[in-house]
Amino acid sequence: MLIKAGYEIGIQCEQETPLFALLSVHPSRARDLRTPAIISSTGPSPLIASLDEYGNLRSRTVAPAGLLTLRTSFVIEDSGQPDEVAPWEQEVPVAQLPDEAVGFLAGSRYCETDRLSALAWSQFGSAPRGYARVQAIVEYVHQRLTFGYQFARATRTAFEAHEERVGVCRDFAHLAIALCRSMNIPARYATGYLGDIGVPTVPAPMDFSAWFEAYLGGRWFTFDARHNTPRVGRILVARGRDAADCAITTSFGQTRLVQFDIVTEEVHRAESAA
Repeated sequence: MLIKAGYEIGIQCEQETPLFALLSVHPSRARDLRTPAIISSTGPSPLIASLDEYGNLRSRTVAPAGLLTLRTSFVIEDSGQPDEVAPWEQEVPVAQLPDEAVGFLAGSRYCETDRLSALAWSQFGSAPRGYARVQAIVEYVHQRLTFGYQFARATRTAFEAHEERVGVCRDFAHLAIALCRSMNIPARYATGYLGDIGVPTVPAPMDFSAWFEAYLGGRWFTFDARHNTPRVGRILVARGRDAADCAITTSFGQTRLVQFDIVTEEVHRAESAA
């Protein structure tokens, strides 16, 4: 399957402002690119790429006063298979976890394990261990929260989402992550493109989305508490402890997002070659 994806993002700056962006396809998907995924900028300063502490491809620049526009468009090949489901996978005891996983057991900015631990053990302490326990958490979050773009709030934490019972995809991910970590299951935040491929068309199509990954049986598995069903065509952009590590842009001055146009759709090979 081929997917065409890209964006045009406009950022209004009060003055010249240093800016970081996590807007590149994750290095783990680089081999799947069928056209270059080059980011262009209307600013005079170059975009400088480097890997951040979580292995994401970060771009740095200095945005000029006024409007900065960032664009990219690319074609990527995808397996066309839905997220893997592996009900036989088991939890890995904490003492046996590799270094790459143990850092995703602790609480973080948006995932307060200290405030959710008692709830987690009361709800899931008797659930079957392993994949089934993570899926039980996903189903709980999916049923607990009501999704709506009007509920978006950048400062909402996992505990607050649980109490308010509303949120957007990042809130679903944060709550599920916090509950998994409370049960000693490493969980990390993930974000990227997720188009409405293989699902019915909806009035408000998906573009960028958040989900999470849980460490089971020696590897990471994708889970999505917002949709609670395996999906096709995820294009990973960034991973981290929570949304604070995966912000699309981080500016060091007063800025305002004024344009956010995303494309992610399946294309035929003949179209991609045209």
